[in-house]
Amino acid sequence: ADETNSKRLRDPRLTGEKKTVAFETMPLLTFVARVTDGMLLVASMELNHTTGAGDETMDLYKSQAKQIFKKLNPRSVSKCSLESGAYTFHYLIEHGICYLTLCDKGFPKRLAFLYLEEIHQEFVAFLEEKEAKDSVDEKRPRQDWTRQVELVARPYYFIKFDKNIKKKVKDFANPSSRSNASRLNDDLSDIHSIMKKNINEVLKRGENIDHMQDVTSNLKQQSSSFRWGAKKVSLMAQWQQYAPFVAVAALLIFVLILKFYF
Repeated sequence: ADETNSKRLRDPRLTGEKKTVAFETMPLLTFVARVTDGMLLVASMELNHTTGAGDETMDLYKSQAKQIFKKLNPRSVSKCSLESGAYTFHYLIEHGICYLTLCDKGFPKRLAFLYLEEIHQEFVAFLEEKEAKDSVDEKRPRQDWTRQVELVARPYYFIKFDKNIKKKVKDFANPSSRSNASRLNDDLSDIHSIMKKNINEVLKRGENIDHMQDVTSNLKQQSSSFRWGAKKVSLMAQWQQYAPFVAVAALLIFVLILKFYF
């Protein structure tokens, strides 16, 4: 009876408390960036009063996201999950563009990558539509949509795509919804092979890579100096070995010259 009363007291309908909707598992941040230089093309963030994350917390994760982009290059793995505190970054690379999202750890990994796949598809459609319109307005031949990404010279150039992201976030907000359950059932991709790491290890490894590059450079210089030094020692040893014979031969040649010409 006490347990029943306790449950009744905690029921928001009886206590008058506002019911809290569990949006903490929804994608909180979504960034789209160019892989070659980390140029941010689009950034979308859910409002703090729905996510429960404070400004300082979100600023930290936005900073980490930007650091992740700086670590990427065309040889980076195409799919990866990076754990950071109570949240996890998931990213997908397609056609030289990185789609990154931050979710609560409780958000299904498979669903997170399905979300990124759909963001990618919509972004391509968005760029193709934009290119079709621009080519008509500018009276020029239509180019491939990837050219728009390559030519971007300032951050957040495609910020209008933010409204598309927000619509997609609403679609994926509830992992247990019928539509998302259907998405998961239809998806046949293997998520077990997707790399999973800790964000601190990745950032620390980046520092170590820079350090190792310096060490490697120093070692190459030292190795080059050592090889030259070893070559000099070898030449000196050969000179000391053959110098007497060279001196005798030179003396004989000098004597013969004197004998025949003087």
